[in-house]
Amino acid sequence: MSEFKIIDTQEAFDAAIKERLERQRKTVTEEVTKKYEGWISPDEAGKSAERIAGLEAQVADLTAKNTAAELGALRTRIAHETGLPFELAGRLVGEDEKSLRADAEALAKLTAPAPKPSPNYSPEPPAGSSRDAAFRAMASELNN
Repeated sequence: MSEFKIIDTQEAFDAAIKERLERQRKTVTEEVTKKYEGWISPDEAGKSAERIAGLEAQVADLTAKNTAAELGALRTRIAHETGLPFELAGRLVGEDEKSLRADAEALAKLTAPAPKPSPNYSPEPPAGSSRDAAFRAMASELNN
């Protein structure tokens, strides 16, 4: 056997246990690597969480835009079906087809063109002289 040596300095102690420490460090590193294989680091988990939050926000934004576009298309279609002008399609209020259609029909009643009055025609010649009648007819034509 080898003879026991007294270690007097820190450097001598470090040199004596260096190989043993390296063996132990290698064994622990292999165990941890094997145990946590397939796992991600906390830094990678943070980056993944940030990316997921960004993608969720993007999905919510695109969903809102899609819903607004579908509602706009539905408003335009219902306005067309009820005979409303295109400019009034944006004024329709409702979240589903039934409520939009009810609003469109109510608005169509308000915007329906008024019936045109019948022309003032009289088959009887006006009373009086023909010269006065001619002037009255000319004035009547100018007013219409």
